[in-house]
Amino acid sequence: MAVDHYENFPVASVLLPRALREPVAAIYGFARRADDFADEGNLVNEQRLALLENYRQELDAIEHGAPTQNPIFVRLRPVIERYALPLGLFRDLLDAFAQDVVKDRYANYADLLDYCRRSADPVGRLLLHLFDAVSDENLRQSDAVCSALQLINHWQDLAIDLRKNGGGRIYLPADEMAAFGVGVSQLREQRCDDNFRALMRFQVNRARALMNSGAPLGRRLPGRMGLEIRAIVAGGLRVLDKLEAVNYDVFDRRPTLTTLDWPRILLKAL
Repeated sequence: MAVDHYENFPVASVLLPRALREPVAAIYGFARRADDFADEGNLVNEQRLALLENYRQELDAIEHGAPTQNPIFVRLRPVIERYALPLGLFRDLLDAFAQDVVKDRYANYADLLDYCRRSADPVGRLLLHLFDAVSDENLRQSDAVCSALQLINHWQDLAIDLRKNGGGRIYLPADEMAAFGVGVSQLREQRCDDNFRALMRFQVNRARALMNSGAPLGRRLPGRMGLEIRAIVAGGLRVLDKLEAVNYDVFDRRPTLTTLDWPRILLKAL
């Protein structure tokens, strides 16, 4: 399954300490491949779920000291063992990806945040374990940053997600769509009217507030680790600025980060 991906944030960034770039890349390889099982190609749902179940079995093998054969896990296993990474965080990611296969609507914001808790927050928590920086406050702020990043990605990918899962995957909370007078048919018609803009303005403002609530983590972590977090936060906020700049019309143009954005992002991080 060869798939090209646009990424908001470079993987295993040069901002990270050199010793952590390979562990981060190994974790990313696992998450990216598993996410592709849920999203990419022409597999039927049963095949997608079977591939994810195979990854669960590989994690079980690591937990019980049994051999692993899959190259993804041959690379990941020594990272898990060296840094004592909790296997439950990897299982949470698989659970979220499996949910993407079978669920395409979210009733409310709490429902969506529960998805973010499993689809995004584990990545930040794994990084804190790599950084040896796990604390209650760090975990809380990391979760805020990661959930905000997930929400930001949903808003910039709204048009793309509508083409997934046959009938379209919609991460906008259903109760909030109703409150702003936006229906599923309007999304499918890619109609960006005042109601839709008001709904997206609300989503963008809430994602920005969530991101800012986690931003102190980047100022508290030392050295390159903190710099990496600050760059991630600045990048996420930049995407939100771009969503506002196109007046929330994600149907006409998907806001993305370009090479011209990175000097600005790094300047803010510094």
